[in-house]
Amino acid sequence: MATKTKIKILDDIELRKILDEEYEKSSQVKLCKYALILATHILTTIEYKDKKNPIIKEGYAVNESWQKGNARMHDVRKAGFKIHQLAKSSQDIVTQTALRVVGQAVAAGHMREHAMVSSDYAVKVIYLFILQA
Repeated sequence: MATKTKIKILDDIELRKILDEEYEKSSQVKLCKYALILATHILTTIEYKDKKNPIIKEGYAVNESWQKGNARMHDVRKAGFKIHQLAKSSQDIVTQTALRVVGQAVAAGHMREHAMVSSDYAVKVIYLFILQA
């Protein structure tokens, strides 16, 4: 079943279909791994300066711990919320949106749908990043 974007983006329908197919057949752990790799890629792409921020590091660690069965969904959810608070505090729209990619990626351990929302925010980051160039 096709997923619906949760945010306003101009999406490539054919690529979305491919992503939806992968989403449907992937485990939640695989989606978490994908989302964290995507989040790292986005932070690198925008040259985010604070990748070692303890809130981000904790979020990744909690998600990775959840993947191994060593953390609760509640812990992952809380870690995602902390990253979204960090995003809200950013004055730069590209950075703010990139941190939303990270927050959603971390939260994928809570609900698999967050991996797709992370992808949607990544599309938005690239669009905003190109506009600023």
